Amino acid sequence: MKGFVEYVVKALVERPDEVGVTQREAPGGALLEINCDRCDMGKVIGRGGRTIKAMRALLDAAAARSNLRVELEIID
Repeated sequence: MKGFVEYVVKALVERPDEVGVTQREAPGGALLEINCDRCDMGKVIGRGGRTIKAMRALLDAAAARSNLRVELEIID
């Protein structure tokens, strides 16, 4: 799932070399944190949060198959 998030975010931003995705263990699942350049944050979030919501929905669907829980956050 980390690879999927990294692939999608790098495709969205202007500076893909600045993108980093870290995975941390959380109770009952995992927490994925996206680090990117400040000027690219708007592209990752999307208008009205649509892009990040879509990525979260896809992660939820993929995690449900494995009976996991995955959270996705953007780090400043």
